[in-house]
Formats: sequence, structure tokens, C-alpha cells
Amino acid sequence: MPAAMTDNIASVPTTRVSVVPGGPVDGEIQPPGSKSLTNRALICAAFASGTSRLSGTLVSEDTEVMIESLAKIGVSIKPIDGGQSLVVDGVGGVVSDDARRISNDAPVEMFIANSGTTIRFLTAALTAFGGRYRLAGIPRMHERPIGDLVDAIEPMIEGQIVATSPGKCPPVEIDSKGWSGESLRVSGGVSSQYLSGLMMAAPIASKSVEIQILGDMVSMPYVRMTADLMAAFGGRTGLQHDADGRLSSVTINGDYQGAEVSIEPDASAASYFWAAAAVAGGSVLVRDLSEDASQGDVGFARVLEQMGCEYTSTGEGIRITNGPQSTPPPNSASSSSPLLCGIDVEMGEISDTVQTLSVVALFADGPTRIRGVAHNRFKETDRIGNLAIELRKLGARIDEHDDGLTVYPLTAERMASDSPVVLETYNDHRMAMSFALLGLRIGGIEILNPACTRKTYPEFWADLEMLTGRAHHWSSEAPHAEPVT
Repeated sequence: MPAAMTDNIASVPTTRVSVVPGGPVDGEIQPPGSKSLTNRALICAAFASGTSRLSGTLVSEDTEVMIESLAKIGVSIKPIDGGQSLVVDGVGGVVSDDARRISNDAPVEMFIANSGTTIRFLTAALTAFGGRYRLAGIPRMHERPIGDLVDAIEPMIEGQIVATSPGKCPPVEIDSKGWSGESLRVSGGVSSQYLSGLMMAAPIASKSVEIQILGDMVSMPYVRMTADLMAAFGGRTGLQHDADGRLSSVTINGDYQGAEVSIEPDASAASYFWAAAAVAGGSVLVRDLSEDASQGDVGFARVLEQMGCEYTSTGEGIRITNGPQSTPPPNSASSSSPLLCGIDVEMGEISDTVQTLSVVALFADGPTRIRGVAHNRFKETDRIGNLAIELRKLGARIDEHDDGLTVYPLTAERMASDSPVVLETYNDHRMAMSFALLGLRIGGIEILNPACTRKTYPEFWADLEMLTGRAHHWSSEAPHAEPVT
């Protein structure tokens, strides 16, 4: 089992935030647009013929780096309503000669920050489009594997593609005249974004392409999301499964045409607000998300139902309710604490909500075993090892496994304590937002680098204040250097 990754921390952040406990949470909220849908829609619209109008789009670091990168190949993207809608004039499929003229003197440099969707989707799309490019990001991005995607593309293109960091990690250097083949193979075990990127690239190449899947496919809902989104722009996909029901291959054809697409609220972001009701008690409605949303992470609300919460889905959205109980379990802080039970759950299809559930599990009446998420070690940070490090600072018992972790509940004494605990976020937005839930029940929780939430949810802290009706406590200190290990 790999050690937890800590080398993306270079100094102690100057700002920290504490969420203030204060009883049950009641209210409703609509998170911003889905990052996953926004970046997929941007790829399809950018390489479409004609103009697309995207409404409900996310404004965040991850979408900004995608927009800035696409602008460098001549895609016009005009923001409306502060970027919550976008008008995209597409470049219209493969124009390899034009693309190569753009990068004739030197490769087009694209800065991706730490956006996995952006670098994976662009790597596939730009090899199909043609031209010379170099995609790079922050140091942590240069530790995130992309070799399976590079290996899949390499025999497909006229040209070269290479990931230049050790372990076939970014930066990625591309010199391509487009795709020449009609079939390729890709591993399904590390990230569904590899397959999604290849699927979206095929219509750019104006080819009928078959993609064979090697091994089990993680995060299948995201593959279905990609297929549905492509269909809105004219891309046609066929998903084939083997006798055991596993995805074995995908066929793609068609060309992208301009379209009008509405982006759903982000279901991963919604998980924090549903979890707020589970942890603190109360009732929270997330508006405009339904059971049949294209994002698999809406299933997180059903996981909370397994833990004892009340689940309600209406035309308004999905509501989670968790009221106080009359007889507290042994580890409950008080008789007014909401009841939660430990569960054993497979989360491979909703792995972005593992950190959320891990925090909720600290307040259950027994251990929670999370399975099927070995790939979480290769995201913005090691979302198993580094998560365990931070939760243990609370005195929690956390067992790491090859495919996940087991979280044991906190003692009543620890939940009643307000002794200061400082939690590192590892520049991971989901660490910060998940740790915010701790402050709903426990005093003294200080979260470092809260601004990292701008990666996908810049207004998270303000929205949480609005929901709870309580201001957070913000503080700062002079930074001091720490050794990079």
C-alpha cells in the first residue's frame, strides 16, 4: 500500500477557517453547475460546427483552465451572467492543417493547474484535432498517472504523444496530424475519464471508432454521462457489455453540431449539504437534482438513507432528513444527537463522495466499511491515505485497505471536546468541504487553505453559512516554510 502523499504541501497556509457548531440544519440550496458536465459540454461545443449555448455552467478554476486552453486553438467562448452561461463558437471538427499552423513555431503551452478532467479530455481531443501542444500543471498534477491514456492514443495517431514525468505522468507533449486508426484499447481501472476523453475525441476525428475496455470499468455513471452529453451534440455511442455485465467496448460515430445544453447542479457538491443534515440533524433540500440525474453522485443520498436518514425525492429536488432520537447509541454525544448507523458500502461508482461519507461515518453507532475506491489514491491527493492521516488527528480509528478504508465512530468524549485540531487539506477541494462537516458537531476544528474549494466551488463557504445561518470563524497567521518531502 503506497504511503500517503504529502509533497504537494510547501508551506503552512496563512488562512484557516472553523465552522461553528449550532444544532440542526434546516433549509434548501442549489449548488453551482456540475464540473463534470460543464467540461464535457465545453469539449463537444468547442469542436462542433456552429454555435452552442450552455446554461447553468460552473464558474471555477477547473472550468477556467479548460476555457483558457480552448481559446488558444481559436475557440470563441463568451460568458453571460458572470459565466453561468456560455456561448461557444466551435471550430468544427478536424482541421489538422489549421491546428498545426497555430503551433508551427512552438508547441501551444496549456496550463491545466490540477484539473484531471481538463488534461485528460484535452489530451484525447487535441490528438484527434492535430497540432503541437504541451499540457502542464501544478506539481501535484505531474504526479497523477496518465500513462494508460497515452498508451491508448499512441498507436492511434499520426505523430507522437509522451508523458514526460516519471511513471508516465504529465506534462504531456503532443505532435499530431490527427487519428489514423479505427480501434484502440484502454484500461478501465484507474479513471473513467480516460475512456470519456477517448469517446469525446472520436467525433473530432470524424471517424467511426471502437474502444475496447481492459479490465473492470470504474465510475460507470460517468461513462453513461459522457454518452448522453455527446448525444446532445450529435455524437452517437454504443456501449457493449460482456456476459458478466461488464462494459467491454464502446463504438462511436457522428460529428458534433452546435446545441443548446442545460447543465445540472453539481451532485458531488450536493453531497456536503445532504451530509450536513445527516451529521447535525435537520432537513436539507438540494434543488433541481432528481433521481434520474445524469450524475451518479446523486446516489450518495441513498447511501445516507442506508445509514438511517429519511430520503425524499420530489419535483423540487432531493431532501435528506435526520432527526434527533430518544435513545442515543453508546457513542452518541447526547440524547439530541441524530441517529446514524455504520454500513458496508461499495462506492466505486460515486468515489468523489468517499471523503464526505468518511466524515459522516465518524458520527455513526458502528464502523463503516468503504469499498471499491482504490483509484482514489491518484486524485488531487491520496484520498485514502491522506484522509486517514487527518481523521486520526481527531482520535478516530481509521483502517486503510487496498480498495478503501474502514471508519470507526468517535467517542462521546471526543465529540464533546472542543480541543483545537488543525486539519490539512492537501490543496484538495473535497478534503476542505468534507472537513467543514466536522465543525457542525465538534468545536475547535480548524481547516487550512480553505480557498482550495475554488477548484470546483468558489462559493462553498458562503453557501454553507447561508444554510446554517451562522458565520464561520476565519483566522490567519504568518506563513513559515516547511520542508518538502
